[in-house]
Amino acid sequence: MASKFESPTRTGYTIASTLAWRARHGVKMPRNPWSDGPEFVTQCPIPAGTNFTQEINFSTEEGTLWWHAHSDWSRATVHGAIIIYPANGTSYPYPKPYGEQTIVLASWYKADVMEVYEEAVTSGAEFNTSDAFTINGQPGALFDCSTGTTFRLPVKKGETYLLRIINAILNEEMFFGIAQHNLTVVGTDGFYTKSINTEYIMITPGQTMDVLVTANQPASYYYMAASPFSDSEAAFDNATTTAILQYIGNQSAPSPIPLPTLPGTNDTTAASNFTTKFRSLASSDHHISVPKNITKHILMTVSVNLIFCPNDSCSGTPDGDRLGASLNNQSFVFPSTDILEAYTRYIYISNIYAYKQIDFPLEPPIYFNFTGDVNVTVYTGQGTKVIELEYGEVVELVYQGTNIGNAQNHPMHLHGFSFYLVGTGLGNFNNQTDPDNYNLIDPPEVNTIQLPKKGWAAIRFVADNPGVFSISRSFGYL
Repeated sequence: MASKFESPTRTGYTIASTLAWRARHGVKMPRNPWSDGPEFVTQCPIPAGTNFTQEINFSTEEGTLWWHAHSDWSRATVHGAIIIYPANGTSYPYPKPYGEQTIVLASWYKADVMEVYEEAVTSGAEFNTSDAFTINGQPGALFDCSTGTTFRLPVKKGETYLLRIINAILNEEMFFGIAQHNLTVVGTDGFYTKSINTEYIMITPGQTMDVLVTANQPASYYYMAASPFSDSEAAFDNATTTAILQYIGNQSAPSPIPLPTLPGTNDTTAASNFTTKFRSLASSDHHISVPKNITKHILMTVSVNLIFCPNDSCSGTPDGDRLGASLNNQSFVFPSTDILEAYTRYIYISNIYAYKQIDFPLEPPIYFNFTGDVNVTVYTGQGTKVIELEYGEVVELVYQGTNIGNAQNHPMHLHGFSFYLVGTGLGNFNNQTDPDNYNLIDPPEVNTIQLPKKGWAAIRFVADNPGVFSISRSFGYL
Protein backbone atom coordinates (compact mmCIF):
# COMPACT_ATOMS: atom_id res chain seq x y z
CA MET A 1 0.00 0.00 0.00
CA ALA A 2 1.18 3.53 -0.70
CA SER A 3 2.33 5.49 2.31
CA LYS A 4 2.29 9.02 0.91
CA PHE A 5 2.41 11.12 -2.21
CA GLU A 6 5.74 11.77 -3.90
CA SER A 7 5.86 15.07 -2.08
CA PRO A 8 8.33 16.43 0.46
CA THR A 9 5.75 18.03 2.70
CA ARG A 10 2.28 16.56 2.29
CA THR A 11 1.17 13.31 3.85
CA GLY A 12 -2.58 13.86 3.76
CA TYR A 13 -5.24 13.21 1.18
CA THR A 14 -8.67 14.55 0.49
CA ILE A 15 -12.17 13.21 0.05
CA ALA A 16 -14.47 15.19 -2.19
CA SER A 17 -18.16 15.35 -1.42
CA THR A 18 -19.22 14.41 -4.91
CA LEU A 19 -22.57 12.94 -5.90
CA ALA A 20 -21.22 11.54 -9.15
CA TRP A 21 -20.77 7.93 -10.16
CA ARG A 22 -17.44 6.21 -10.52
CA ALA A 23 -15.25 3.98 -12.64
CA ARG A 24 -13.47 0.72 -11.67
CA HIS A 25 -16.05 0.44 -8.95
CA GLY A 26 -14.51 -0.72 -5.69
CA VAL A 27 -10.87 -1.05 -6.81
CA LYS A 28 -8.71 0.65 -4.17
CA MET A 29 -6.11 1.86 -6.71
CA PRO A 30 -3.25 2.04 -4.15
CA ARG A 31 -0.76 4.79 -4.97
CA ASN A 32 -2.53 5.40 -8.27
CA PRO A 33 -5.42 7.84 -7.69
CA TRP A 34 -4.84 9.42 -11.11
CA SER A 35 -6.65 6.51 -12.74
CA ASP A 36 -9.55 6.30 -10.32
CA GLY A 37 -11.97 7.90 -12.77
CA PRO A 38 -14.47 10.37 -11.24
CA GLU A 39 -14.62 13.43 -13.46
CA PHE A 40 -13.22 16.64 -11.96
CA VAL A 41 -12.20 14.75 -8.81
CA THR A 42 -9.28 12.58 -9.93
CA GLN A 43 -9.14 13.64 -13.57
CA CYS A 44 -10.85 15.75 -16.19
CA PRO A 45 -13.23 14.01 -18.60
CA ILE A 46 -11.64 12.33 -21.63
CA PRO A 47 -12.42 14.58 -24.64
CA ALA A 48 -14.25 13.10 -27.60
CA GLY A 49 -11.92 11.72 -30.25
CA THR A 50 -9.07 11.10 -27.79
CA ASN A 51 -8.04 8.14 -25.64
CA PHE A 52 -6.78 7.52 -22.14
CA THR A 53 -4.99 4.41 -20.90
CA GLN A 54 -5.93 3.53 -17.35
CA GLU A 55 -3.67 1.61 -14.99
CA ILE A 56 -5.64 -0.54 -12.57
CA ASN A 57 -3.84 -1.78 -9.45
CA PHE A 58 -5.33 -4.57 -7.36
CA SER A 59 -4.34 -5.23 -3.77
CA THR A 60 -6.60 -7.19 -1.39
CA GLU A 61 -9.62 -7.58 -3.67
CA GLU A 62 -10.72 -11.08 -4.59
CA GLY A 63 -14.00 -11.97 -6.26
CA THR A 64 -16.19 -9.80 -8.47
CA LEU A 65 -15.98 -6.06 -9.07
CA TRP A 66 -16.91 -3.98 -12.10
CA TRP A 67 -16.00 -0.94 -14.17
CA HIS A 68 -18.13 1.67 -15.89
CA ALA A 69 -17.96 4.97 -17.73
CA HIS A 70 -18.27 7.92 -15.43
CA SER A 71 -19.42 11.02 -17.23
CA ASP A 72 -23.15 11.79 -16.93
CA TRP A 73 -25.20 8.68 -17.76
CA SER A 74 -22.75 7.04 -20.14
CA ARG A 75 -22.42 4.36 -17.45
CA ALA A 76 -25.85 3.05 -18.48
CA THR A 77 -24.37 1.20 -21.44
CA VAL A 78 -20.59 1.39 -20.96
CA HIS A 79 -19.76 -1.06 -18.18
CA GLY A 80 -18.41 -4.53 -17.55
CA ALA A 81 -17.16 -7.06 -15.00
CA ILE A 82 -13.81 -7.26 -13.23
CA ILE A 83 -13.06 -10.77 -11.97
CA ILE A 84 -10.19 -11.36 -9.54
CA TYR A 85 -9.43 -15.06 -9.05
CA PRO A 86 -7.60 -16.58 -6.07
CA ALA A 87 -3.83 -16.23 -6.28
CA ASN A 88 -1.76 -19.14 -7.52
CA GLY A 89 -1.45 -21.74 -4.81
CA THR A 90 -4.68 -20.71 -3.11
CA SER A 91 -8.32 -21.55 -3.74
CA TYR A 92 -11.83 -20.41 -3.01
CA PRO A 93 -12.90 -20.71 0.66
CA TYR A 94 -15.66 -23.03 -0.59
CA PRO A 95 -15.68 -26.02 -2.98
CA LYS A 96 -14.65 -24.90 -6.44
CA PRO A 97 -17.77 -24.51 -8.59
CA TYR A 98 -18.26 -26.57 -11.72
CA GLY A 99 -18.77 -23.42 -13.77
CA GLU A 100 -19.41 -19.71 -13.44
CA GLN A 101 -21.41 -16.99 -15.16
CA THR A 102 -21.40 -13.21 -14.89
CA ILE A 103 -24.91 -11.76 -14.51
CA VAL A 104 -25.17 -8.02 -15.19
CA LEU A 105 -28.39 -6.23 -14.26
CA ALA A 106 -28.81 -2.99 -16.21
CA SER A 107 -31.26 -0.28 -17.27
CA TRP A 108 -32.82 -0.07 -20.72
CA TYR A 109 -34.29 3.08 -22.26
CA LYS A 110 -36.14 3.51 -25.52
CA ALA A 111 -34.69 7.04 -25.56
CA ASP A 112 -31.10 8.25 -25.75
CA VAL A 113 -29.99 8.05 -22.11
CA MET A 114 -27.80 11.13 -22.48
CA GLU A 115 -30.83 13.12 -23.64
CA VAL A 116 -32.81 11.81 -20.66
CA TYR A 117 -30.00 12.99 -18.40
CA GLU A 118 -29.68 16.41 -20.02
CA GLU A 119 -33.43 16.98 -19.87
CA ALA A 120 -33.49 16.32 -16.14
CA VAL A 121 -30.42 18.44 -15.45
CA THR A 122 -31.81 21.33 -17.47
CA SER A 123 -35.23 21.27 -15.85
CA GLY A 124 -34.18 20.22 -12.37
CA ALA A 125 -36.93 17.60 -12.33
CA GLU A 126 -36.80 13.91 -11.52
CA PHE A 127 -35.12 11.68 -14.08
CA ASN A 128 -37.41 9.72 -16.36
CA THR A 129 -37.57 6.08 -15.35
CA SER A 130 -36.19 3.34 -17.56
CA ASP A 131 -38.45 1.33 -19.86
CA ALA A 132 -37.09 -2.02 -18.72
CA PHE A 133 -34.33 -3.76 -16.84
CA THR A 134 -32.05 -6.28 -18.48
CA ILE A 135 -30.11 -9.41 -17.59
CA ASN A 136 -26.99 -9.61 -19.72
CA GLY A 137 -28.44 -7.16 -22.21
CA GLN A 138 -31.93 -8.65 -22.60
CA PRO A 139 -35.20 -7.56 -20.91
CA GLY A 140 -36.37 -11.17 -20.98
CA ALA A 141 -39.34 -13.23 -22.07
CA LEU A 142 -41.90 -10.98 -20.36
CA PHE A 143 -41.15 -8.43 -23.10
CA ASP A 144 -42.22 -9.18 -26.68
CA CYS A 145 -39.02 -7.68 -28.07
CA SER A 146 -36.92 -10.20 -26.16
CA THR A 147 -38.86 -13.46 -26.29
CA GLY A 148 -36.44 -15.05 -28.75
CA THR A 149 -33.25 -13.56 -27.36
CA THR A 150 -33.71 -13.99 -23.60
CA PHE A 151 -30.39 -14.86 -21.97
CA ARG A 152 -30.07 -18.56 -21.13
CA LEU A 153 -27.70 -20.23 -18.71
CA PRO A 154 -27.21 -23.94 -19.51
CA VAL A 155 -26.49 -26.05 -16.41
CA LYS A 156 -25.64 -29.69 -15.80
CA LYS A 157 -27.83 -31.46 -13.30
CA GLY A 158 -26.13 -31.98 -9.93
CA GLU A 159 -23.42 -29.37 -10.46
CA THR A 160 -22.84 -26.09 -8.59
CA TYR A 161 -22.31 -22.80 -10.41
CA LEU A 162 -20.93 -19.46 -9.28
CA LEU A 163 -23.00 -16.48 -10.39
CA ARG A 164 -21.12 -13.18 -10.37
CA ILE A 165 -24.01 -10.72 -10.06
CA ILE A 166 -23.48 -7.01 -10.78
CA ASN A 167 -26.11 -4.31 -10.33
CA ALA A 168 -25.29 -1.78 -13.06
CA ILE A 169 -28.82 -0.32 -12.96
CA LEU A 170 -28.85 3.46 -12.72
CA ASN A 171 -31.10 3.95 -9.71
CA GLU A 172 -33.11 0.94 -8.53
CA GLU A 173 -32.18 -1.65 -5.96
CA MET A 174 -33.21 -5.10 -7.07
CA PHE A 175 -34.49 -8.37 -5.68
CA PHE A 176 -33.10 -11.39 -7.58
CA GLY A 177 -33.91 -15.09 -7.40
CA ILE A 178 -34.19 -18.31 -9.39
CA ALA A 179 -37.41 -20.33 -9.41
CA GLN A 180 -37.29 -23.38 -7.11
CA HIS A 181 -33.56 -22.96 -6.43
CA ASN A 182 -31.89 -21.72 -3.26
CA LEU A 183 -28.96 -19.34 -3.43
CA THR A 184 -25.83 -19.17 -1.29
CA VAL A 185 -24.09 -15.80 -1.08
CA VAL A 186 -20.33 -16.24 -0.54
CA GLY A 187 -18.94 -12.81 -1.38
CA THR A 188 -19.71 -9.17 -2.08
CA ASP A 189 -17.75 -6.20 -3.42
CA GLY A 190 -14.59 -8.22 -3.94
CA PHE A 191 -14.46 -9.81 -0.46
CA TYR A 192 -15.60 -13.17 0.86
CA THR A 193 -18.43 -13.47 3.35
CA LYS A 194 -19.82 -16.12 5.62
CA SER A 195 -22.32 -18.15 3.64
CA ILE A 196 -25.85 -16.79 3.45
CA ASN A 197 -28.46 -19.33 2.38
CA THR A 198 -31.42 -17.52 0.91
CA GLU A 199 -34.29 -17.68 -1.57
CA TYR A 200 -33.51 -14.19 -2.89
CA ILE A 201 -30.91 -11.44 -2.74
CA MET A 202 -31.33 -7.67 -2.60
CA ILE A 203 -28.57 -5.88 -4.48
CA THR A 204 -28.11 -2.12 -4.70
CA PRO A 205 -26.74 -0.10 -7.64
CA GLY A 206 -22.97 -0.48 -7.65
CA GLN A 207 -22.89 -3.68 -5.60
CA THR A 208 -21.59 -7.04 -6.71
CA MET A 209 -22.37 -10.42 -5.16
CA ASP A 210 -20.87 -13.85 -5.63
CA VAL A 211 -23.67 -16.41 -5.38
CA LEU A 212 -23.63 -20.21 -5.61
CA VAL A 213 -26.54 -22.15 -7.07
CA THR A 214 -26.77 -25.94 -7.37
CA ALA A 215 -28.71 -27.51 -10.25
CA ASN A 216 -30.54 -29.95 -7.99
CA GLN A 217 -34.10 -29.70 -9.31
CA PRO A 218 -35.85 -31.82 -11.98
CA ALA A 219 -34.23 -31.19 -15.36
CA SER A 220 -36.28 -28.41 -16.92
CA TYR A 221 -36.41 -24.67 -17.55
CA TYR A 222 -36.57 -22.14 -14.70
CA TYR A 223 -36.73 -18.36 -14.78
CA MET A 224 -34.18 -16.28 -12.97
CA ALA A 225 -35.71 -12.87 -12.40
CA ALA A 226 -35.00 -9.45 -10.93
CA SER A 227 -37.58 -6.89 -9.81
CA PRO A 228 -37.12 -3.52 -8.08
CA PHE A 229 -37.25 -2.56 -4.43
CA SER A 230 -38.47 0.99 -3.77
CA ASP A 231 -39.53 2.47 -0.43
CA SER A 232 -40.07 6.06 -1.60
CA GLU A 233 -42.79 8.08 -3.27
CA ALA A 234 -40.62 8.80 -6.30
CA ALA A 235 -41.43 7.20 -9.63
CA PHE A 236 -39.51 4.03 -10.46
CA ASP A 237 -39.44 1.37 -13.14
CA ASN A 238 -41.75 -1.34 -11.80
CA ALA A 239 -40.69 -3.99 -14.30
CA THR A 240 -39.36 -7.53 -13.99
CA THR A 241 -36.47 -8.77 -16.10
CA THR A 242 -35.93 -12.48 -16.68
CA ALA A 243 -33.42 -14.99 -17.96
CA ILE A 244 -33.64 -18.77 -18.16
CA LEU A 245 -31.75 -21.40 -16.17
CA GLN A 246 -31.91 -24.33 -18.58
CA TYR A 247 -30.83 -27.86 -17.68
CA ILE A 248 -28.78 -29.51 -20.39
CA GLY A 249 -30.79 -32.22 -22.13
CA ASN A 250 -33.62 -32.81 -24.57
CA GLN A 251 -36.49 -31.77 -22.30
CA SER A 252 -39.06 -29.32 -23.61
CA ALA A 253 -39.80 -26.04 -21.89
CA PRO A 254 -42.81 -26.29 -19.55
CA SER A 255 -45.73 -23.95 -20.03
CA PRO A 256 -45.53 -21.75 -18.15
CA ILE A 257 -41.87 -21.68 -17.13
CA PRO A 258 -41.90 -21.18 -13.34
CA LEU A 259 -40.99 -17.75 -11.98
CA PRO A 260 -39.28 -17.16 -8.63
CA THR A 261 -41.39 -15.67 -5.85
CA LEU A 262 -39.69 -12.37 -5.07
CA PRO A 263 -40.60 -9.89 -2.31
CA GLY A 264 -42.94 -7.03 -3.17
CA THR A 265 -41.48 -3.80 -4.47
CA ASN A 266 -42.02 -2.02 -1.13
CA ASP A 267 -41.18 -4.92 1.18
CA THR A 268 -38.74 -3.15 3.48
CA THR A 269 -38.74 -6.07 5.91
CA ALA A 270 -37.51 -8.47 3.22
CA ALA A 271 -34.84 -5.99 2.14
CA SER A 272 -33.62 -5.43 5.69
CA ASN A 273 -33.73 -9.13 6.61
CA PHE A 274 -31.33 -9.86 3.77
CA THR A 275 -28.92 -6.92 4.03
CA THR A 276 -28.37 -7.35 7.77
CA LYS A 277 -27.13 -10.95 7.33
CA PHE A 278 -23.72 -10.04 5.90
CA ARG A 279 -20.63 -10.97 7.90
CA SER A 280 -16.99 -11.10 6.89
CA LEU A 281 -15.47 -14.53 6.49
CA ALA A 282 -12.85 -13.49 9.08
CA SER A 283 -10.88 -16.72 8.80
CA SER A 284 -7.17 -17.47 9.25
CA ASP A 285 -6.70 -17.24 5.47
CA HIS A 286 -8.98 -14.23 5.04
CA HIS A 287 -8.43 -12.19 8.14
CA ILE A 288 -9.87 -8.76 8.80
CA SER A 289 -8.71 -5.81 10.87
CA VAL A 290 -11.57 -3.71 12.15
CA PRO A 291 -10.40 -0.21 13.19
CA LYS A 292 -10.93 0.34 16.91
CA ASN A 293 -9.16 3.52 18.03
CA ILE A 294 -11.04 6.20 16.11
CA THR A 295 -9.24 9.51 15.57
CA LYS A 296 -11.73 11.21 13.24
CA HIS A 297 -15.52 11.18 13.60
CA ILE A 298 -17.73 12.30 10.72
CA LEU A 299 -21.53 12.54 10.81
CA MET A 300 -22.94 13.03 7.31
CA THR A 301 -26.60 13.65 6.55
CA VAL A 302 -27.95 12.38 3.23
CA SER A 303 -30.89 14.23 1.72
CA VAL A 304 -32.81 15.11 -1.41
CA ASN A 305 -33.11 18.89 -1.25
CA LEU A 306 -34.10 21.83 -3.40
CA ILE A 307 -31.76 24.20 -5.21
CA PHE A 308 -33.05 27.73 -5.67
CA CYS A 309 -33.66 28.84 -9.24
CA PRO A 310 -33.80 32.64 -9.81
CA ASN A 311 -37.20 33.89 -10.95
CA ASP A 312 -38.69 30.41 -10.44
CA SER A 313 -37.05 29.47 -13.73
CA CYS A 314 -36.83 25.69 -13.24
CA SER A 315 -39.59 23.17 -13.75
CA GLY A 316 -38.31 20.58 -11.31
CA THR A 317 -40.81 21.47 -8.60
CA PRO A 318 -44.14 23.31 -8.46
CA ASP A 319 -42.31 26.32 -6.96
CA GLY A 320 -39.96 26.60 -9.92
CA ASP A 321 -36.86 25.22 -8.19
CA ARG A 322 -34.74 22.16 -8.93
CA LEU A 323 -34.10 18.94 -7.06
CA GLY A 324 -30.63 18.42 -5.65
CA ALA A 325 -28.98 15.70 -3.57
CA SER A 326 -26.79 16.74 -0.66
CA LEU A 327 -24.37 15.52 1.98
CA ASN A 328 -24.38 17.71 5.10
CA ASN A 329 -26.48 20.17 3.10
CA GLN A 330 -23.77 20.53 0.45
CA SER A 331 -24.41 19.69 -3.20
CA PHE A 332 -21.32 19.16 -5.35
CA VAL A 333 -20.47 21.59 -8.14
CA PHE A 334 -18.10 20.37 -10.85
CA PRO A 335 -14.97 22.57 -10.85
CA SER A 336 -13.10 23.64 -13.98
CA THR A 337 -9.92 21.83 -12.86
CA ASP A 338 -9.97 18.43 -11.19
CA ILE A 339 -9.32 18.47 -7.46
CA LEU A 340 -6.39 16.04 -7.60
CA GLU A 341 -4.52 18.31 -9.99
CA ALA A 342 -5.19 21.32 -7.79
CA TYR A 343 -3.83 19.34 -4.83
CA THR A 344 -0.70 17.85 -6.37
CA ARG A 345 0.41 21.09 -8.02
CA TYR A 346 0.13 23.07 -4.78
CA ILE A 347 -2.25 25.38 -6.59
CA TYR A 348 -4.63 27.61 -4.73
CA ILE A 349 -7.67 27.66 -6.95
CA SER A 350 -10.61 29.46 -5.45
CA ASN A 351 -13.60 27.17 -4.88
CA ILE A 352 -11.64 24.04 -5.88
CA TYR A 353 -8.93 23.22 -3.36
CA ALA A 354 -6.54 25.06 -1.11
CA TYR A 355 -3.96 23.37 1.09
CA LYS A 356 -5.27 23.00 4.63
CA GLN A 357 -8.59 24.46 3.54
CA ILE A 358 -10.97 22.15 5.34
CA ASP A 359 -14.30 23.42 4.14
CA PHE A 360 -16.60 20.42 3.99
CA PRO A 361 -18.43 20.18 7.33
CA LEU A 362 -17.65 17.10 9.43
CA GLU A 363 -21.13 17.27 10.92
CA PRO A 364 -24.50 18.67 9.87
CA PRO A 365 -24.50 22.48 9.91
CA ILE A 366 -27.81 22.34 11.80
CA TYR A 367 -28.98 19.58 14.11
CA PHE A 368 -32.67 18.74 13.99
CA ASN A 369 -34.91 15.69 14.20
CA PHE A 370 -33.38 14.18 11.05
CA THR A 371 -35.99 11.47 10.57
CA GLY A 372 -39.02 13.31 11.94
CA ASP A 373 -40.93 16.41 10.94
CA VAL A 374 -38.64 18.78 9.04
CA ASN A 375 -38.41 22.25 10.57
CA VAL A 376 -35.32 23.49 8.70
CA THR A 377 -34.76 24.80 5.21
CA VAL A 378 -35.13 22.28 2.42
CA TYR A 379 -32.62 24.18 0.28
CA THR A 380 -29.03 22.98 -0.01
CA GLY A 381 -25.76 24.82 -0.38
CA GLN A 382 -23.62 24.32 -3.46
CA GLY A 383 -19.90 24.19 -3.93
CA THR A 384 -16.72 22.18 -4.43
CA LYS A 385 -15.65 21.24 -0.94
CA VAL A 386 -13.28 18.67 0.55
CA ILE A 387 -12.50 16.88 3.77
CA GLU A 388 -8.78 16.63 4.44
CA LEU A 389 -7.42 13.74 6.50
CA GLU A 390 -3.90 13.00 7.62
CA TYR A 391 -2.30 9.76 6.54
CA GLY A 392 -3.07 6.97 9.01
CA GLU A 393 -6.14 8.57 10.56
CA VAL A 394 -8.74 6.09 11.74
CA VAL A 395 -12.13 7.25 10.54
CA GLU A 396 -15.67 6.50 11.61
CA LEU A 397 -18.20 7.92 9.18
CA VAL A 398 -21.88 7.73 10.09
CA TYR A 399 -24.33 8.31 7.26
CA GLN A 400 -27.62 9.71 8.55
CA GLY A 401 -30.67 9.57 6.32
CA THR A 402 -33.11 12.45 6.66
CA ASN A 403 -36.77 13.14 6.04
CA ILE A 404 -35.99 16.18 3.89
CA GLY A 405 -37.58 15.91 0.48
CA ASN A 406 -38.31 12.35 -0.48
CA ALA A 407 -36.96 10.00 2.18
CA GLN A 408 -35.75 6.70 0.79
CA ASN A 409 -33.10 4.00 0.95
CA HIS A 410 -29.82 5.32 -0.49
CA PRO A 411 -26.83 3.39 -1.90
CA MET A 412 -23.56 4.91 -0.64
CA HIS A 413 -20.02 4.32 -1.90
CA LEU A 414 -16.49 5.44 -1.04
CA HIS A 415 -13.69 5.53 -3.61
CA GLY A 416 -10.15 4.42 -2.90
CA PHE A 417 -11.06 2.21 0.04
CA SER A 418 -13.03 -0.73 1.20
CA PHE A 419 -14.56 -0.19 4.61
CA TYR A 420 -16.26 -2.10 7.40
CA LEU A 421 -19.99 -1.66 7.91
CA VAL A 422 -20.05 -1.85 11.70
CA GLY A 423 -23.65 -0.86 12.36
CA THR A 424 -27.00 0.20 10.95
CA GLY A 425 -30.26 1.27 12.50
CA LEU A 426 -33.48 3.19 12.07
CA GLY A 427 -34.16 6.69 13.34
CA ASN A 428 -31.56 9.21 14.45
CA PHE A 429 -28.06 7.97 15.28
CA ASN A 430 -27.29 8.17 19.00
CA ASN A 431 -23.54 8.46 19.53
CA GLN A 432 -23.89 7.40 23.17
CA THR A 433 -25.90 4.19 22.83
CA ASP A 434 -25.80 2.97 19.21
CA PRO A 435 -22.04 2.17 19.21
CA ASP A 436 -22.72 -0.35 21.98
CA ASN A 437 -24.42 -2.53 19.35
CA TYR A 438 -21.69 -2.31 16.70
CA ASN A 439 -20.35 -5.51 15.19
CA LEU A 440 -16.58 -5.23 15.67
CA ILE A 441 -15.96 -8.98 15.35
CA ASP A 442 -16.88 -9.85 11.76
CA PRO A 443 -18.52 -6.86 10.05
CA PRO A 444 -18.69 -7.08 6.25
CA GLU A 445 -15.86 -5.44 4.33
CA VAL A 446 -17.48 -3.72 1.36
CA ASN A 447 -17.34 -0.63 -0.86
CA THR A 448 -21.08 0.03 -1.30
CA ILE A 449 -23.86 -0.09 1.28
CA GLN A 450 -27.57 0.60 1.60
CA LEU A 451 -28.41 3.48 3.92
CA PRO A 452 -31.89 2.58 5.24
CA LYS A 453 -34.76 5.00 4.80
CA LYS A 454 -34.91 7.34 7.80
CA GLY A 455 -31.99 5.45 9.31
CA TRP A 456 -28.23 5.45 9.69
CA ALA A 457 -25.19 3.37 8.79
CA ALA A 458 -21.74 3.49 10.42
CA ILE A 459 -18.58 2.59 8.53
CA ARG A 460 -14.91 2.52 9.55
CA PHE A 461 -11.69 2.67 7.56
CA VAL A 462 -8.05 3.69 7.90
CA ALA A 463 -6.82 6.57 5.73
CA ASP A 464 -3.85 4.70 4.29
CA ASN A 465 -4.33 5.28 0.55
CA PRO A 466 -3.24 8.84 -0.30
CA GLY A 467 -5.12 10.56 -3.07
CA VAL A 468 -8.30 12.46 -3.78
CA PHE A 469 -11.32 10.21 -3.58
CA SER A 470 -15.03 10.84 -3.67
CA ILE A 471 -17.84 9.89 -1.37
CA SER A 472 -20.69 9.04 -3.71
CA ARG A 473 -24.34 8.27 -3.49
CA SER A 474 -25.69 6.18 -6.31
CA PHE A 475 -28.55 8.47 -7.15
CA GLY A 476 -29.79 10.47 -10.10
CA TYR A 477 -29.99 13.99 -8.72
CA LEU A 478 -27.07 16.40 -8.99
